[in-house]
Amino acid sequence: MNESLRRTKSFINPHSFKKVIDGKETALFKLKNAKGMEALITNYGGRLVGLSVPDKNSVLTDVVIGLGSVDDYQRSTEPYFGATIGRYCNRIANGIFKLDGKEYTIYKNNGPNSLHGGKRGFHDVVWDVIHFDNSRVELYYFSEDMEEGFPGNLKVRVTYALTEENSLKISYLATTDKPTVVNLTNHAFFNLNGEGSGTILNHQVQIRANCY
Repeated sequence: MNESLRRTKSFINPHSFKKVIDGKETALFKLKNAKGMEALITNYGGRLVGLSVPDKNSVLTDVVIGLGSVDDYQRSTEPYFGATIGRYCNRIANGIFKLDGKEYTIYKNNGPNSLHGGKRGFHDVVWDVIHFDNSRVELYYFSEDMEEGFPGNLKVRVTYALTEENSLKISYLATTDKPTVVNLTNHAFFNLNGEGSGTILNHQVQIRANCY
C-alpha cells in the first residue's frame, strides 16, 4: 500500500464526511488527549474511523482499518467497518426469535440467518450527536417499534471517550418500552502494526478472562 495511506487519519479531509442522509447531516469528529492519542468517529453508523496510538517511542500509529469518506463506507463491500452494530449483533438463526410466546421474523441477510440487525441495521443510519468535546462524543439513535422486525421503541446511546491513560472506552446504554432483544457492539478491524502495513497473522492476543 502507498505510504501516504499509512499516515494517521488526521490527514483525512473532514469535508469528505459531510453528507445529508435521510434528512440528517453526517460529520467527522476528532478526539485527542494530552499525550497525542487520537480517535476519529463519524455519526454515520456510529463508526470508529481511525485510532492513532503512540508506541513506546511516542510515534503515532493508526491501528484501525477505516475509509476516507461517507461515500466510501456506503460503497464498501464490507458494510460493518468500525460501526456500531444493532439492534442485535451476530446472527439470529433462520431470522426468527420468540419472546413471551410471540414469534418475530427478521430480515435474512446472511443466508438463512439475520446478521447484525437485518437489512438496515444501526451501521447504516445517521446518529444524532448529543455531546462533543475533545475527549468524548456521545451519539443517540431512536429505533422505532418493529424497525427491522424488532419489538419496542428503543433509545440507544453510544459514547466514545479517550482517557489520559491512552485508552478508548466505548459505552452503550439502551432503554425500551416493551420486552425486546438487544445486543450492541463495535465492529472495528485492527492492525496493530498500522493500517496498510501487511498481515495481522503474526499478532498475538491476551484475554484476561476466566472464559471466552
